[in-house]
Amino acid sequence: MAGESAREVALLALSACERQGAWSDGYLKKAIRAAGLDSRDAALCTRLCFGVLQNRIYLDFLISRFSSVRPERLEDKVLQALRLGGYQLLFLTRVPARAAVSESVNLARKYAKNPRAAGLVNGVLRSLSRSLETLPEPPDQAVRYSHPAWLAESFAARLGEEGAADLMAANNEQPLTCAQVNTCRFSPQQVLEELRAAGAEAGPHPWLPGCLLLSGTGDLERMDLFQRGAFYIQDPAARLAVLAAGPEPGMAVLDACAAPGGKSFAAAVAMGDRGSITACDLHPHKEALIRAGATRLDLHSIQARTLDAKVCKEEFLDCFDLVIADVPCSGLGIIRKKPDIRYKDPKPLANLPAVQRDILDSTARYVKPGGVLLYATCTVLGRENEEVVDSFLDRHPNFTCEPFQLPGPFGLVEEGRLTLWPHIHGTDGFFFAKLRRRA
Repeated sequence: MAGESAREVALLALSACERQGAWSDGYLKKAIRAAGLDSRDAALCTRLCFGVLQNRIYLDFLISRFSSVRPERLEDKVLQALRLGGYQLLFLTRVPARAAVSESVNLARKYAKNPRAAGLVNGVLRSLSRSLETLPEPPDQAVRYSHPAWLAESFAARLGEEGAADLMAANNEQPLTCAQVNTCRFSPQQVLEELRAAGAEAGPHPWLPGCLLLSGTGDLERMDLFQRGAFYIQDPAARLAVLAAGPEPGMAVLDACAAPGGKSFAAAVAMGDRGSITACDLHPHKEALIRAGATRLDLHSIQARTLDAKVCKEEFLDCFDLVIADVPCSGLGIIRKKPDIRYKDPKPLANLPAVQRDILDSTARYVKPGGVLLYATCTVLGRENEEVVDSFLDRHPNFTCEPFQLPGPFGLVEEGRLTLWPHIHGTDGFFFAKLRRRA
């Protein structure tokens, strides 16, 4: 793949995501490295790929208005070339229109089987370019913000039409990277100064202590500060969930679905690395990932193990002061970071609440009398969140929701459960509930 341009790598990544079901973030990282793109071209490639995914339904709506061939009848790579050109014309104002059109025509010429495809791409994008001030209005908010109708309806049922539109708009924004400082070894000010000295744009989070907001870092994992264990990447929502659980020095903690380890790291830092954290995951390669992260951060309280959270482990019964169950979920709260989640088949999601209930039932048995079970998801659907917790409390009268205190705009959360929203809180969409076992 070496020698390919940023636009070409983006086209191939988009094609792989749609035709092979690849996840954009993972595929793109490998493709960028294989192509040998420098940091500037890598950033452009990522922006193009994510931008098209964020706006795919809207782009196809516009293509259908300017093309004599319906989008679904076009060759895959011809359609991707049209989407890339359309995205640049509509959203990347620094890219000259002529360049956006010509580069897409070149891609179509290289990859299309039909020799007339390049002419079609040229005609459609030129027509679109001439009509930017008079574009047709999309039929609804779902098309405008490129969310499948079922998902837009789910959001509207919870938030109303206006709130759903705000959420979908937020899902299409570019969030800043959030770095949580490893305060067991570094001060936030020290890390901030070193990041700025390395050329990164960095500043403190407005209300979450020990959290820095980053941009312009390039490949973070190659930074000296990262390799020295100065910080780990985690959205404020996940860290807030751990803070709500209240880990303290000396506690025995179980993180039952831990990979890639962020909540275990957050708990270890909150505990001053004093106590024990058993970080488990179903897959052995993810256990290795957790162990590598803990080693990099020099956190000695974390021990990684392989565990099926749905199956009760006798040796864990009544053993932990705190159990964190960040369960498998639909992931619909992190669309702004994984834009292709919105296009996945919704049918398998129907089975998730049963899996979530099984994990809660199993992990509840590991909590000491008087201890805490934290339930968490990165989705905003009530059937995976409030309904699962209510069902659990009905089956387990020895547990109750307990209020917790959080920094920033939250303060005391008396209900003992909280949903975070991208358009309201500037975090991932996230849900967590603090469940206290009676002593």
